[in-house]
Amino acid sequence: MSVITKDMTIGEIVSTYPATVKTFFAHGLMCVGCAAARFENLEQGAMAHGIDVEALLKDLNQVVANAATETVTN
Repeated sequence: MSVITKDMTIGEIVSTYPATVKTFFAHGLMCVGCAAARFENLEQGAMAHGIDVEALLKDLNQVVANAATETVTN
């Protein structure tokens, strides 16, 4: 199950799941701390930067899933 969705703001994602910052950077979305991140949703941000939103969404949710697994096993 995905916990991050396209309609979540970039700021919301980063503040809730800080481990996702590296994934945003890896996909070329460097504005995780800019003013637009507070109101721009994931889909809008990805489209504005020419980033495949589905690939980004998949990778972001994988980071969250991995973090949850690490928490359970530790």
